[in-house]
Amino acid sequence: MSHVSTITAARRWLPVALVLALAACSGKEESAAPAPAAAPTAAAPAAPVVAAKVQSMGTEQLRESASQALRENRMYAPAGDNAIEYYLALRDKTPDDASVKSALTDLLPYTLIAAEQHLGREDYTEAQRLVALIEKVDASAPALPRLKDGLAKGVQNAAKRTEAEAEKAKKDAEDRSKQQTEQQRLAEQRAKEADAAKQIAAQQDAARRDNERQEAERQAAARREAEQKQQQAAAQQASAARQAAAPAAAAAPNLRPVSTPAPRYPSEALRAGTSGEVLVEITVGTDGSVINARVLRATPSRVFDREAMNAVKRWRFEPVSAPVTTRRTLVFAPGGT
Repeated sequence: MSHVSTITAARRWLPVALVLALAACSGKEESAAPAPAAAPTAAAPAAPVVAAKVQSMGTEQLRESASQALRENRMYAPAGDNAIEYYLALRDKTPDDASVKSALTDLLPYTLIAAEQHLGREDYTEAQRLVALIEKVDASAPALPRLKDGLAKGVQNAAKRTEAEAEKAKKDAEDRSKQQTEQQRLAEQRAKEADAAKQIAAQQDAARRDNERQEAERQAAARREAEQKQQQAAAQQASAARQAAAPAAAAAPNLRPVSTPAPRYPSEALRAGTSGEVLVEITVGTDGSVINARVLRATPSRVFDREAMNAVKRWRFEPVSAPVTTRRTLVFAPGGT
C-alpha cells in the first residue's frame, strides 16, 4: 500500500477512532480516577518531544509504524510508540509531504482531549508530554496557551500541596517526637516518684522500728528502775523493822512465852506458793495475855495480816509486873512457818 493510500485510509478512520477514544477515556475516568502523579520538577532535564529511537528510524519504517499505531489506536501513547510521534518524525524528514501534515492535523484533537483529561486527573508528567507534542504539531494551536497555563498552575499547586504535605509530615513527626519525649519524661518522673516513695516508706519503717526499739528499751529500763526502787524500799523497811525491834526486845528481857501457836497459812497463798512475813507490835498484860496488837509491816500486803493478828492474840506469856510492848516478825513460808 502506498503512503498516500495509507494516509487516506487513516483520515477516513480517524473520526471513528476519535469517538471510540473519547468513549474509552470517559469510561476510564468514571471507573477509577488514578491517584495524582508526581509533578515534573523544574530541575529535571526535559525529555525530547519525539523519542530518539523514533527519530532514528527511516522514512518507510516510520510510515509503517504510524499506520500500525493508527490501526491499534495508539494515536498519542505510549511515549515512543504512537502515531503522532511517528508523523512528527516523518514531517522532520519530509517537510513538504502534505499528507503527513494532514495526518498530524487530524491527530491533534485526540492529543488535546488526552491532555485535558490528564490535567483533570493531575497526571502532570503525561500532560506535559502531550502539551509538548501539541506544541510541536502546531505552536499556534488556540488551546495551547490554556493548556500551558493549566499545566503550570497544576504543577505549582501540586508543588504547594507536596510542600504542605511535607510540612505536615514534618510537624506530625515533631509532634510525635515531642509526645514521645513527654511520655518518656513522665515515665522517668513516675519512676523517680516511685523510688522516692519507696525510700520514704523504708525510712518510715526504719523510724518506726527504731521508735519501737527505743520504747521497749525505755519500758525495760523503767521496769528495772521500779524493781530496784522496790528492792531498796523493802531493804529499808526490813532494816527499820530490825532496828525498831531491837530496843523492844531489849526492853523486855524477862518476857517468857507460855503458848505461841503458829498462824494458819492462808489456803489461797499456800496454793499459789506465796511466801512473806508480817511485823506485829503486841502489848502483853500483867497476866501474860496479849491485850493489844497491830500490824506494822506486811510483805506482801494484805495477804498474811489477818492470820498473823489472829495468831498473836492467842499468845500467852508468864505474868509480868507491868505491861510490856514488843514486836514480833511472823514468817510465812510454804512447807513450814
